[in-house]
Amino acid sequence: MPGHDLTRLRIAITVFFALDGFIFAGWVVRIPAIKEQTDASPSTLGLALLGVSAGAVITMTLTGRLCRRYGNHQVTVVCAVLLSLSVALPPLTHSAPALGAVLLVFGAAYGGINVAFNSAAVDLVAALRRPVMPSFHAAFSLGGMVGAGLGGLVAASLSPTRHLLGLTLTGLLVTAFAGRTLLRHEPPAPPDDARPGSRDGSRRPDTRIRGLVAVLGLIALCTTYGEGAMADWGALHLKEDLDTSPGIAAVGYSCFALAMTAGRLSGTALLVRLGRTRTVVAGGTVASVGMLVGSLAPSAWAALLGFAVTGIGLANLFPIAVEHAGSLAGPAGVATVSTLGYGGMLLGPPAIGFMADWFSLPTALTSVAALAGVAALIGFTTRRATATE
Repeated sequence: MPGHDLTRLRIAITVFFALDGFIFAGWVVRIPAIKEQTDASPSTLGLALLGVSAGAVITMTLTGRLCRRYGNHQVTVVCAVLLSLSVALPPLTHSAPALGAVLLVFGAAYGGINVAFNSAAVDLVAALRRPVMPSFHAAFSLGGMVGAGLGGLVAASLSPTRHLLGLTLTGLLVTAFAGRTLLRHEPPAPPDDARPGSRDGSRRPDTRIRGLVAVLGLIALCTTYGEGAMADWGALHLKEDLDTSPGIAAVGYSCFALAMTAGRLSGTALLVRLGRTRTVVAGGTVASVGMLVGSLAPSAWAALLGFAVTGIGLANLFPIAVEHAGSLAGPAGVATVSTLGYGGMLLGPPAIGFMADWFSLPTALTSVAALAGVAALIGFTTRRATATE
């Protein structure tokens, strides 16, 4: 494929990553308002939020199959339309069960687009022969930062209904423009020595591949648990535990997203310098320290600093896991790691909600630090196996 076509594809895929983060963050910053609207307790809200992750996990394996049958690009565009439409549904609910039901739909679209555009990105990374996967996830984080910042600005002047309907219109317009580029181009064919599951033209044993993909999935699970916790509970922690205004509460996720953006923008250079294993170990360790500060700090500004450090640490763990799995097993590897990874989001909302009821929300959030440390430990103990792949 000519170089200018690869550039156009990279821009289009980057736009979809950014759109995904923008829409998701726009929903996240309205969670406190939706909580009041539905009169939900922390535990019932956690169960309702489970709908996002449950819908994502249910559809991820199916999306991998759809990508193999219809193509990564086509599935990306369809899921973007569904995601844009479904984000307008939560403000229409007035009970926790109803909220959980519509979030199941939103989560299905969210999970589908994540598998589809990550698979498209893996194909492009192989064709470019450069470790640029973090740059796509930087676009997601940048979209999240903008979406959270905008949400904080409009929280006092726009109702959740109008705000999220605006996200729907924005998503459909962006999909109409960027989707044309994806639909006009076939995914680039990777070089022979970069095809999934091969090195020097030979196949690795399937059991070996499955084992490595499972390990990468565990790292992704620990990472997305933290990302989901920041999205679902970060604003509530700032507002209810540290008595901040809704605007400052929304800034918490924006700080986290900004830090992740910075970490991912430097991810390619970091991977070239340190390699996958050292990047995972360092990232998990930094995130663990940062979240201990973010969850236990007595002031809002210290908590915001902790959230930012956590974002820097977690920034490149999920992109590394997805890219490596895709290089080993193609869309099936992406789907497996994504499914295990979003299992972290599946476990996170109810786990933190129940722990918050039993103990306190700050104590519950320390579980993010614990799992970030687990990700670093897994990366260190499996360094020899992954280094040979």
